[in-house]
Amino acid sequence: MSQFWERYVLPGLNQLNLSARSVGGKATGSLLWKRVTFLVATPVVGLCMINAYRSIEEEKKEKDLRQPFVKYEYMYRRNKRFPWGNGERSLFHNPDTNALADGYEL
Repeated sequence: MSQFWERYVLPGLNQLNLSARSVGGKATGSLLWKRVTFLVATPVVGLCMINAYRSIEEEKKEKDLRQPFVKYEYMYRRNKRFPWGNGERSLFHNPDTNALADGYEL
């Protein structure tokens, strides 16, 4: 951990004139972007992963509270059967979220 601190953090702080002690050399170009990647981008990606996981968990809870099926004239109209399976389900049919013409599958 101390090598990481001395190699990446302290030189970056030195550029901002916030260093706790003097570290020789000034980071330029690729070294600066390497520090930005490890110190900024990696934590941001981790936070996005946590956010995505939490939203998936919320969707799982809401899945049980699915809206009741209402048969409208203009929805689920089939002029021609699908060329696969029994012709009722679309190619990417999900029985938990997609209803058929008669309602949700059990």
